[in-house]
Amino acid sequence: MTTPVCTSASRAASHGHAPYASFSSYVRARGPVLLRTARSLTANPLDAEDLLQTALTKTYVAWERIEDHRALDGYVRRALVNTRTSQWRKRKVDEFACEDLPEPAAGNDIGVAEHQVLHDAMWRAILRLPDRQRAMVVLRYYEDLSEAQTAEVLDVSVGTVKSAVSRALAKLREDPELAPVH
Repeated sequence: MTTPVCTSASRAASHGHAPYASFSSYVRARGPVLLRTARSLTANPLDAEDLLQTALTKTYVAWERIEDHRALDGYVRRALVNTRTSQWRKRKVDEFACEDLPEPAAGNDIGVAEHQVLHDAMWRAILRLPDRQRAMVVLRYYEDLSEAQTAEVLDVSVGTVKSAVSRALAKLREDPELAPVH
């Protein structure tokens, strides 16, 4: 099930009120991929939608200043990470993943069920990582960005990415919920 991504800017564009028809086209074409990125940065799907809408609004406002529209995904990813980082800094109460998650419905194919259990366990482990490490792991392994690209998006050095990802992977290897996978 795909959630439609619609900002006030893209709504206005679809009604002929926005000066940037190309923005509306971009949101329609790349929205699902960008929503996946937003979902990777936050534990709550509704927060992910809000995060994406905020990043797309920032993109819309800067539309005329963006020189290379072929690099829009990077611009929006950067806006997603910056917005999420600002949210983390403002947040006074930490979020914690729920320990007791409902079990997925049993399927006929045991391979699919095992895969889903592993996937769920991995996400819970990733969500327990510190925010910065989680962002780096998501960008490196879920968004398939290089170390240099991840460093650029997060405005850190490549060495910082390497060390933080290394520490995050060590934590994941030690996670007791993932122990049967080792």
